[in-house]
Amino acid sequence: MKAEQRRDWIINELYRSKKVQVSALAQTFGVSEETVRRDLDKLEKEGIVQKNYGGAVLSAPINRDPSYASRHDLNLEAKRRIAENTLGLIHDEDSIMADTSSTAFEVLRLLTERRDNLTLITNSLVALSAFQQSGHRLIGTGGTLGASTSSFVGPDAARTVERYNADVALLGCKALSMNGGICDSNEAESELKLLMRRQANKTILLADHSKFDRLAFIRLFDFGEIDFVVTDRQPAEEWVNFLHRRGVTLVYGED
Repeated sequence: MKAEQRRDWIINELYRSKKVQVSALAQTFGVSEETVRRDLDKLEKEGIVQKNYGGAVLSAPINRDPSYASRHDLNLEAKRRIAENTLGLIHDEDSIMADTSSTAFEVLRLLTERRDNLTLITNSLVALSAFQQSGHRLIGTGGTLGASTSSFVGPDAARTVERYNADVALLGCKALSMNGGICDSNEAESELKLLMRRQANKTILLADHSKFDRLAFIRLFDFGEIDFVVTDRQPAEEWVNFLHRRGVTLVYGED
């Protein structure tokens, strides 16, 4: 059994039993206890487990959903680099579905300046307001407006997304984990991200360097369900190889 398969097995066992023991895992896998400890070290680094004497327990996933205002200026320079790196993937007259992530907003800001005749479909009140005079076609999803997130969610928003087929889905996330997948924290917005991915010909995931090797409350997608990961700088070689094996094109800026 490969290391990734062992770690997936450990995660599943933790969700079932809430705790694991190093000695029992070593016997199950037919490997040394030191090998199991390295697996647990990796999962602890990703925030999935918390090691204790003789084993590990499941860490409480992050389910806090900060307001848009608090997210906007966080790692802003990285988000702007991501916007520059995304530019070459989107063309004049493309139709784009975009979520409410602050990174997607920075990408849209650049696209509305550098591309012509775009159609933007989004549940972001901030984007609809900022780009209403941009000269591009804007389609708001409607739905129930979240007071702090400035996003439309719910059945009405979902029905609007399902009406359209788009060239591109631009989606942010809260975390990327080799074992936990692509994760987010807001359940209602996650449902719309899933629909946007389904309705688009290609999906571009926007994730700055701080999102790698993290875990959040909701598992959105497996990596095989997206086409591109655009980030602000080259991630660890382990991530480069991991994404390549899954057929995901990695796009990042040079330092």
